[in-house]
Amino acid sequence: MPAPYAFLLALTASLALVPGGPHALADAGAVPRTLDELWAGFAELDKSPLKAETLKEWEQDGVVCRVVRYQVGVFKGEPSKVAGFYAFPKGGKNLPGLLSVHGGGQSANLDDVVADAKRGYASLTLNWGGNRLNFGRSGVTYGGPQTDWGKLDATHPPQRNKVNHFIGAAFAPDEFTLDAVESPRNSNWFVVLVAARRGLTFLTLQPEVDARKLGVYGHSMGGKLTTNLAGIDPRVRAAVPSCGGSGVVLETQTDLPGCVKTRATAAELACVADNAYIPRVACPILWLSPTNDFNAPIDNMAWNWRDLPDDRVRFSVSPHFNHHHADEHAVTRSLWFDEHLKGTFKTPRTPRLVLALKTPDGVPSVTVTPDEVLPVRRVDVYYSIDPHVLSRFWRDARAVKKGAEWVAACPVMSPDQPLFVFANVVHDTPAAVREGAAGRATSETFVLSSRQLSAAPAALKAAAVRATDAPDRVIDDGSRGWHDWYRLNWAHPPLWVAATRKVRDPKWRGPDGAALQFEVRCPTDNTLVVQVHTNAWGAAAPGEPAIDYAVAKGLKGSPGWQTVTVGLKDLLPTDPKSVAPLANWRGATELSISPSGIVARDGQKVGAGGTPWQGPREIRNLQWVGGAYPLPGPGPGAGAVRPEDVQKNFDDAIKKSLEEEKNKMGK
Repeated sequence: MPAPYAFLLALTASLALVPGGPHALADAGAVPRTLDELWAGFAELDKSPLKAETLKEWEQDGVVCRVVRYQVGVFKGEPSKVAGFYAFPKGGKNLPGLLSVHGGGQSANLDDVVADAKRGYASLTLNWGGNRLNFGRSGVTYGGPQTDWGKLDATHPPQRNKVNHFIGAAFAPDEFTLDAVESPRNSNWFVVLVAARRGLTFLTLQPEVDARKLGVYGHSMGGKLTTNLAGIDPRVRAAVPSCGGSGVVLETQTDLPGCVKTRATAAELACVADNAYIPRVACPILWLSPTNDFNAPIDNMAWNWRDLPDDRVRFSVSPHFNHHHADEHAVTRSLWFDEHLKGTFKTPRTPRLVLALKTPDGVPSVTVTPDEVLPVRRVDVYYSIDPHVLSRFWRDARAVKKGAEWVAACPVMSPDQPLFVFANVVHDTPAAVREGAAGRATSETFVLSSRQLSAAPAALKAAAVRATDAPDRVIDDGSRGWHDWYRLNWAHPPLWVAATRKVRDPKWRGPDGAALQFEVRCPTDNTLVVQVHTNAWGAAAPGEPAIDYAVAKGLKGSPGWQTVTVGLKDLLPTDPKSVAPLANWRGATELSISPSGIVARDGQKVGAGGTPWQGPREIRNLQWVGGAYPLPGPGPGAGAVRPEDVQKNFDDAIKKSLEEEKNKMGK
């Protein structure tokens, strides 16, 4: 049985495919082995009726809003239907269309499509995950018909199937899969992509939409789906994946420094992994992802996207963040669609970055040439010596302008460590976008990034790179504000968080026995929760658990700066199963401060703080006091990310991200 015919049997309404039934696939020859075979029957499926329904309609702020539902197809004798929100400016005609794809554990976001509509787009967001539709920041849920996958279950997390067909044995057959034998059609990545392609079809059929101008964006799992959709559907004219779509790197690729490396099978690489889709991306695509994202590692992207030409791809990389973006990076999504779907903006070219390892003084040097079609405020050169991509700290090399170029030195502590480097170019945001819209990030500046380059220790040694850097007790003097930190929930006085991975870098790692000391300003009485996160993603002790330690410091109101000292014995584990205080700073992967958090008290986890922080949020002179440095060397966590540690912590990272998103929305 030819593979395309097998695909049609699986997808057309005339077939009731059941495990063990008369039409079950009987031999491996019928199973798709390539992307072309996997998608061979979609054009025929897409001729079937969408049976689109408008379940609810209303207007707000000049925007027509609808709850809609359409039929993906009829599988195993039952229809699969996906619900979502659709919005467009009232009276709009020939509008560019956007498809929004949510992430894992999330649901369709009304705020997104309303913000898109206010900027002149018709926008559809799919509720593929099956969670109840909710009306944005109000928290009100829709009580009418929802997504119904019929005989399938492509929800996330799975609502009926005990097997998660996005990971692990995703090809294995069961009662909720398309095929009755092991097949890439059983992967929910494929099933949801079918729904997303049908979402594009929905947009093309709307009278207010110009079907020649369609874009797609998505976050997390939606970022992977966005990349894959851009690679497989020629109707996509612009794409912005967020925190997804980096592709996989195999464990056998030992010559690549860093990366999250996996044991993907040949079938996964050929039909489901981003690697199969990325080379097919023909539309303009913007990579929007931070340096430390667990779902889309920047090292993986740098390798797998290396052959996409500069005239097709741009990058905007938020330093220090994990699964979030700084506003000046998030705003690039709007600019990208304005250029490629409206023609109202021109994005500067990707900054050119050159890494020179062989230099007269043995110190690696970086030269950046930005595109000055728009004024350049500054250029930041970031580099790291940590092979662990998820926990590494990105140093600012303090670039200096020399004519049309920006130059920076990147001193290292040992040629036995790899070197990773990229640059951010900061431009002024056009006024029309700077104003933003409800639910959409805005910023006075926007940032475009260079490609990331890396060099393995062998290359450093061959170029006679010298170890010229040394430990420093001053972690942050405060002169650059929060430049070396990332911040969350900054608009919410009881919930804001400032965190840095600088204590992970061997240059600023704490001496044994030292105390952490800093100055803070707080005009009124406040509480400050200091947390030290250890062994995140197995960075310091592979295979061992990550443990968080915390202490709540009460602060008295004062007009001046006051000193806070945190000793090792002050920091108790927040997990009641552990009782010993932090023994040393060697395994620290992150330091954070917040007016609220979880601490240990009398052997129990309790909440501390929680009241709105009054006054400025400033610290200075963050440093180590006392103690002694251990013997020289790369220190703990010198290895790269292990697949076992990623798998072990992935679900927890998803849950944490969802919780942070709720806090950001003030819920």
